Amino acid sequence: MERMHWHRTTVQGRPASFGLVAAAGPAQGTLVFLHGWALSDRTYRRSLEPLARKGFTVLAPSLPGFGGSAELPADDRTLAAYGRWVRDFLDDRGIGEPVTLVGHSFGGAVAIKTAHDHPGLVSRLVLVNAIGGATWSQDGTLRMSDRPLGDWGVHLGAELVSVRGLTRLLPVVAHDALVHAVLRPGVLWRVGALARQADLGPELEELKRRRLPIAVLWGREDKVVPWACAESLIKALGDPDVRTVPGHHGWIISDPDRFAELLTNVLDLSEKPLAS
Repeated sequence: MERMHWHRTTVQGRPASFGLVAAAGPAQGTLVFLHGWALSDRTYRRSLEPLARKGFTVLAPSLPGFGGSAELPADDRTLAAYGRWVRDFLDDRGIGEPVTLVGHSFGGAVAIKTAHDHPGLVSRLVLVNAIGGATWSQDGTLRMSDRPLGDWGVHLGAELVSVRGLTRLLPVVAHDALVHAVLRPGVLWRVGALARQADLGPELEELKRRRLPIAVLWGREDKVVPWACAESLIKALGDPDVRTVPGHHGWIISDPDRFAELLTNVLDLSEKPLAS
């Protein structure tokens, strides 16, 4: 079994950390994974390690402000700045070919912005219960910016204390979330506010025009980023590859085998379909 190892580097003159799993088997290129709010590269280890057996070299950076990566400068804390950081991280690692970019939750919004702002950097985009859609209410009348920050926390807390969350999700995310809450509460607040404003409809429309291959993976019971957000993404993208699975917002963490199998199918690396 290939294992993720953690490394330190410097991006834009500031410290950064990342996880790396070297490819095994026929080479499929580089897959870059961008994590969700309050988490880091380490949270998703069990979900990402199986992808190396499919031939991917997997890079999982801790985004600025999380894990061991320094926060962005105070005058440049935008999704565009996160996208530039991802570009510069890949330059630092010497990645010369387009990558498969996968983003979960807030990492999905960063992935969208990265793909939009840096054409040629991304060959395929996979959005997993991602932020970036225009609306969050079931009837489509409330925009993401209208959603109170407290509402996010209520639903995330409910997911963590559910039976599944207590047994599978909470033990995995508790360390990262607690460390960030205690040591970097300002980062959590600032990134949460940024996520709340992440209406990326124009960027999604442009990616559709460019015909970038995009897949949308979604846990059907997500209340943190509800299905209305997925519908906004899908509408803006036109006709992406959409796959739904049983699960909440953190299904990618609590069910790593399902995620690895589903992503394998989405990327056409296996002929075996996954029942949803």
